[in-house]
Amino acid sequence: MNLSELQQDVKQICERKGWDKSTIEQRTLFLVTEIGEVAREVLELSYHPGADTAEQVKERLGLEMYDVIWNLCELANKLGIDLEQAAQQKIRINKDRVWE
Repeated sequence: MNLSELQQDVKQICERKGWDKSTIEQRTLFLVTEIGEVAREVLELSYHPGADTAEQVKERLGLEMYDVIWNLCELANKLGIDLEQAAQQKIRINKDRVWE
């Protein structure tokens, strides 16, 4: 599944479930919350490596990362932004960009 397909899938599921009713501000807060959950799992992996197996933490981390992508897609949908197009444009910009 490419980014455009994922974004469309998120849109359809949100419409079907009624999750598309959230505001841009609410969706942004959901996104930030999910990023916090990613950070929590990274800290778990870093500070408590023996609490769970690394594979269990990585599995949870992957699921939280997907939640970030989901919320980012829904935010883009609310704003009318095509993430595939934005990604391609940014790749072209970065190709010739010089970082110092």
